[in-house]
Amino acid sequence: MTMLEDRTTAAPWPAAYPTGYAVVDVETTGLARDDRIVSAAVYQLDAHGDVEDHWYTLVNPERDPGPVWIHGLTSDVLAGAPLFPQIAEEFSARLDGRVLVAHNAVFDWSMIAREYARARLTAPVRQRLCTIALSKELRLPLPNHKLESLAAHFGVVQQRAHHALDDARVLAEAFRPSLHAAAGDDVRLPLLECRPLTEWQESPATPQIGRQGSYRPGGWRPSRKRPACPYPNPGRYEADKPLKQGMRVAFSGDTSVERELLEDRAVEAGLHVATSVSRLTSLLVTNDPDAGTSKVVKAKSYGTPVLDEAAFGQLLRDVAPATEK
Repeated sequence: MTMLEDRTTAAPWPAAYPTGYAVVDVETTGLARDDRIVSAAVYQLDAHGDVEDHWYTLVNPERDPGPVWIHGLTSDVLAGAPLFPQIAEEFSARLDGRVLVAHNAVFDWSMIAREYARARLTAPVRQRLCTIALSKELRLPLPNHKLESLAAHFGVVQQRAHHALDDARVLAEAFRPSLHAAAGDDVRLPLLECRPLTEWQESPATPQIGRQGSYRPGGWRPSRKRPACPYPNPGRYEADKPLKQGMRVAFSGDTSVERELLEDRAVEAGLHVATSVSRLTSLLVTNDPDAGTSKVVKAKSYGTPVLDEAAFGQLLRDVAPATEK
């Protein structure tokens, strides 16, 4: 028995942990909003991360397969593959009632949710867990956050990189010791809510311009937004004082912790996550205060306080309660 197994099996398993996981990998025609899935794999794991079953399928994307040099799937190979609506029921059976686990889970979930939306269906997934976020929570000494680095850390051998079935296998084998390490130290798993997309609008006659100024042929809308912050805005953050519930916090630029996870933590602490900077914004969180993004420029013009991610993370540990009206 290894030291890890001895330490983690001796400790009681956290009662709040999920009862099952679906480790997922999808290969796609690209990274854009209108790209399609060309293959998908799911490893079903029990509550302790042991493999119960696995499944793999090709998917006809009904378009150019994209980077064949990465996933190896040509148009000829995919021509006879089922369309996504034809595999959606089986895919759902593999996901139902489980936490979706993926490496950079926001990408895999987004691609899956869009495919379901196109088929006028909803994926039976309520929560996801990103193994990048989990490795950060565990403070694993990784040189980077690539799947191959996580695999190497746990001695898992990759056989066919960028093949959905093998990538899912590798991730499942690396996730199990990660899960046990988290359970042994009673680490809170970085679970995020999965919000299905309930509307898919076919390509309009006039190209749409997305929020980032890029063309997108269809329109997406989340099924619901975050609930409104229940606390009044107490005003701007003041240096050397704690954050206060109700403060409006905006984020700009890259963050080491997955952005949605960071935003969820802020919401859980009673803060209001703002999508833009205005005169009412209490604080801007950015790791690059000299960047020329619109949020940074506005923050400077309004005199909005700016903090980096690390400082914000420290303040999140002790947020002052809201002042009652």
